[in-house]
Amino acid sequence: MRAKILSPLFMLLILAAVLAAPLGLAAQECANRGSLDPMFCDEDLDLVADPPKDPAKFKNPDTLIFTYTPVEDPAVYRDVFKPFMDYLAEATGKKVVYYTVHSNAAQIEAMRSGRLHVAGFSTGPTGFAVNLAGAVPIAVKGGPDGFQGYQLVFIVRSDSPYQTLADLKGKKVAHTSASSNSGNLAPRVLLPKEGLTPEQDYEVLFSGKHDQSVLGVASGDYDGAPVASDVFDRMVARGTVKGEDFRILYRSATFPTSSFAYAHDLHPDLVRKIVGAFHTYRFTPEMKKAFGDADRFYPITYKVDWDVVRMIAEGTGTSYSRGGFEKEFAKELQKQ
Repeated sequence: MRAKILSPLFMLLILAAVLAAPLGLAAQECANRGSLDPMFCDEDLDLVADPPKDPAKFKNPDTLIFTYTPVEDPAVYRDVFKPFMDYLAEATGKKVVYYTVHSNAAQIEAMRSGRLHVAGFSTGPTGFAVNLAGAVPIAVKGGPDGFQGYQLVFIVRSDSPYQTLADLKGKKVAHTSASSNSGNLAPRVLLPKEGLTPEQDYEVLFSGKHDQSVLGVASGDYDGAPVASDVFDRMVARGTVKGEDFRILYRSATFPTSSFAYAHDLHPDLVRKIVGAFHTYRFTPEMKKAFGDADRFYPITYKVDWDVVRMIAEGTGTSYSRGGFEKEFAKELQKQ
């Protein structure tokens, strides 16, 4: 199943229509909704959407649609996740199909509209997936002692004259996409403390993805870029770029990596099987190589483990709401 690539304007119109459609559900009885969209409820105060109160609204599809965040070439991860998809199919008794998406906005819209059941969301967009699409994060990649994290790394070419972040003032700096944690939100909060303020010291140029930022720096299209360390490290490990061709000027504290989540309205029996599959699966050698020696999906909760990410978002004035979604992804789509 392959996602169609739509024009930015047409995609914006589709997203606006989909996000506006459930407004009529706002009057639905709910003791607490928190930051969630009106179509969801959070009465147990765990910050994610509760299952539907009406059992008739539970979904139990014959085919589960799965995808991974479009941080790099989607075809790479379709193959990497094939063994896990087979394991998930055996655990649930369902057919599991990989759904290729080319943007964070399309991925979130797919789960919100019911066309996506299980997915890995990038760190930053996870908040939009939770609040607007009813995603329930349950795991991140990790090992026996904890989850795998990543840092914001600011890269420049090793043959460039830039030695400090302040040297990038007035230069061409690429951010990845508007909703990205390490590629856009965190730099706006963390870099000013290091002497470089986005929008003030340089115009933000959106590349679209982390790998495109890395390749853009390598080719000289950009003078520097903040990117996710795990994506950069994977590109070096695969030989896509050479590590010695880059200089890292800044490395942040560790953030949790991509979250894996299921749609809130899946049947509870199916949810138990999905969660069980994630927590018992052990990575193949190919998956370990692709994901920095992580060997399993480590259990997490959105409320606890995404607290630092929500703090970064709040520090940039980002709202994980319909309005925030339209604002952030409008900028992303218009720059493509």
